[in-house]
Amino acid sequence: MPKQQIDPLFQLIKSISKSEKRNFKLYANRISSDKETKFLQLFDVLDKMDEYNETIILKKAKDIKQSQLPNLKAHLYKQLLTSLRLTQINHDISISIREQIDHAKVLYNKGLYQQSLRILDKTKTLARKNKKNILVYEIIQFEKLIESQYVTKSIENRAEEITREATEISKMMDGIVYFSNMSIRLYGLYLKVGYVRNEKDLLMVKEFFNTNLIPHDIENLSFFEKLYLFQSYVWYYLIIQDFLMCYKYAKKWVDLFLLNPEMINIHMDLYLKGLNNVLVALFYTNHVSNFKKHLRLLRKLEKEDQFKHNSNLNILLHMFLFVHRINRHFMEGTFDKGLHLVPKIESFLEENKMGMDNHRALIFYYKIACLYFGNGQYREAIKYLNRISDVRDTSLRGDIHCFGRILNLISHYELENTELLEYQIRSTYRFLAKMDDLQEVQKYILRFLRKLSSISPDQLKDELIKSRRDLKKWVNDPYEKRAFLYLDLISWLDAKIENRPVQDVIMEKINKNRK
Repeated sequence: MPKQQIDPLFQLIKSISKSEKRNFKLYANRISSDKETKFLQLFDVLDKMDEYNETIILKKAKDIKQSQLPNLKAHLYKQLLTSLRLTQINHDISISIREQIDHAKVLYNKGLYQQSLRILDKTKTLARKNKKNILVYEIIQFEKLIESQYVTKSIENRAEEITREATEISKMMDGIVYFSNMSIRLYGLYLKVGYVRNEKDLLMVKEFFNTNLIPHDIENLSFFEKLYLFQSYVWYYLIIQDFLMCYKYAKKWVDLFLLNPEMINIHMDLYLKGLNNVLVALFYTNHVSNFKKHLRLLRKLEKEDQFKHNSNLNILLHMFLFVHRINRHFMEGTFDKGLHLVPKIESFLEENKMGMDNHRALIFYYKIACLYFGNGQYREAIKYLNRISDVRDTSLRGDIHCFGRILNLISHYELENTELLEYQIRSTYRFLAKMDDLQEVQKYILRFLRKLSSISPDQLKDELIKSRRDLKKWVNDPYEKRAFLYLDLISWLDAKIENRPVQDVIMEKINKNRK
C-alpha cells in the first residue's frame, strides 16, 4: 500500500469527529474577531476536500493569499490541537493531570508558592492512584524547585520526605524503563523477522533474552514493571513459536488488568493488545472454545463509551476484531461465511487510511487472500496478494511478503496460468533468496509447482500423494513448521488428492478433532 506524502494539517482535520469539529468551531468563534477568521475559512475548505491541493485551497478561499498560507496553516494546526486538548480533558487522565501541573506553574510564576504546592499535592495523589509514574516524578521535581524558594519552619522534615519520594519513584522508573526497553526491542525483532527460521535465529533470540533479563522478584514489581515483563515473554515465545507459553504470559498480561480493573479504562490500549495476544496464541494452539470466549470479551468492549472519544482505541479495537473474526472462520473452516467481512474491512481501511500503517494493512491483505483461497476464489486471492507485492518496503513483516508470494504461485497453478507460472516461480525463488527465507519447505514447494506443470494427468495423483508424504515430515520440525502457520499446505494437497474443495477438507478435520 504505497503512501503518498500527506499534509499534517490535512491529516489532522480528516482524523477528527463531527462533534470535535463542532466544538472547534465554537472555540474558534470565541477566540477570533471578525478580522481574524481566515484560519476558519481554511478549515472549512480543507474539511470539504478529499485530497490536499494548495491550488484548490487558494481558489476556494479567496481571502487567503499564497504568501499567507504557511502561517495560517501553522496557526490553524495549533488552534485545532488546543481545542482537541480541551475536548479530551474529561476523557484522558494524563491530559487532566498535566492541566493541573500547568495551573500550578501559573501560580508559581505569580509567586503564590503555597497555592501551587497545594495543587501539586492533590495532583500527585491523583497521578499515583492512576499509576502515572512519569507525571509523579515530574510533580516531585517541581515540588523540589518550589521548596527551595519557599522557606517554612518544616523545611527540614519536608526535605527528607520529598527526597525519599524522589528516590522511590526514580527506582521504580528505572525498572519500568528497563523492562519496557526489553519489550519494545523484542517486538521490533518480531515485526522484522516474524518467527525463527533456523537454529541461528533461535540462538540469537535466546541469547538476547537470557542475557538481558535481570534477576527480579515478581511480587515486588510495580504494575508497569510486571506489564512490560509479561510483554517481553509474549514476544519472546511468539518469535520462537512456543504458543502455549505465549498464551500463558498473554493471559498473565490480561489478568494483571483484571486484578487492577481501574487500569483498564486508563490504559485501554494496553489491555486491548493483551487480549489480542491471548487470541493470537489460542488461534495457533487451535483452542476453539477458549478462543471464542475471549473473542466475545473483545466484542463486548465495542459498547464502551471511551471508544467514541478516542480514534486510536477505536481503530485498535476494530482492527483486532476483524483479524480475529477472520481467524475464527479459519479455525472453523467456514471460509465462505467469512467473506461477508471483506467489504467491511475495505471500508475500515479506507476510512482510516490516514493513520493505517503498512504492517496492519499487510495482515489484512494476507488474511483476506487466505479467505478467498480457502473458498476457491483464486482470482480474488491474487488481487489481494498483489497488494502485498506492491508494498516496496519488505523490511517490515518480511514473512508475509514471502508466504504471500508462495500463495500467489499456488493460486496461479489452480487457475492453470502455466505460462505465467514458470516466470513467477523464478521470480519468487530470487525474492526468497534475497530475503534469506529459503527454507526446505519453501524450496520443496517451488520445485513441486515447477514439476506439476509438466506432469501428465494420470501421474498427478501419485505426485500429490508423494508430496503430501514429504511435507508431513516437516510439520513438527522446530524451524520448518513455521511455513504451515501461514499456509495449510497439507489440507490443500488433501483437497487436490480427493478432488474436493479445501473448505470441505478443513471442516472435516475440525469435526474429527472435536470428537
